Amino acid sequence: MPRKKNLIERAYQLAEACGLPLWNQDEAGPYATRPQPGASWQLEGHPHLQPHEYLRDGGAKLMTLFRPATGEVRAKGVMKVPNAVLHPWLQEQLLSILAGEEEARNQEGHQPASASADGGSSPMSAMGDLARLATE
Repeated sequence: MPRKKNLIERAYQLAEACGLPLWNQDEAGPYATRPQPGASWQLEGHPHLQPHEYLRDGGAKLMTLFRPATGEVRAKGVMKVPNAVLHPWLQEQLLSILAGEEEARNQEGHQPASASADGGSSPMSAMGDLARLATE
């Protein structure tokens, strides 16, 4: 098992060294949204009661994107994580990440992906292709 872990860590390092930002997507939860026991501001002998309509069901989830190389985290709290919620959020975040990466590379003086000398096989060209696919 340690060998597999080393391969994953090496892949993370190689991706960043090649100029490809590596992000991990995860979902955490469900976190209970019910009240927790503890002290309250009620008068002694008069506990706070929930209305008869109160239901103890439900929960919250957390969607995250994490970049191990920098420790950057992008997160959003939601009640459920069906694809109809997850995919638009991922698309929005990834397009934002790609735009930021391209802007940073342009400021550093790198050639735009479409003008790369290797005919479009650079990491930025691959990211540009992903951005186009994400918007289709």
